[in-house]
Amino acid sequence: MSKEINDHDSVIQSIENTRPLSAWGKGVKNAAIDLIGTLEGREITEYNLLNGASNWLHYSEGGCALIYNADIAEAYCTPSELKRFYRAGKNLAYECQPNSKETWIQLQARALSQACRLILKNC
Repeated sequence: MSKEINDHDSVIQSIENTRPLSAWGKGVKNAAIDLIGTLEGREITEYNLLNGASNWLHYSEGGCALIYNADIAEAYCTPSELKRFYRAGKNLAYECQPNSKETWIQLQARALSQACRLILKNC
């Protein structure tokens, strides 16, 4: 195996050993592991993690991560937060935004930015 692949494995192992306490932290941790998987042996840099996008919002808007509101909600919300988006068996995440300041895609971009920082911190 190349040195870069071994470095990826050690970074993944380091991230997997973290113990986030919140659903948000767990979502960021999972996103970090997924992002490393996209590198395909390339060096770990933010530029390579962005895979051609100019920033994490463009990465999310471009469909490089989760694309459905419900999937994003499940990745980063607690079960009690998810209850806000489920009524009468219907998933309302498609109709509701996570908060008054951002969309689901913007929330995911914020999480991916934090995942990138987590990766770079563990390099």
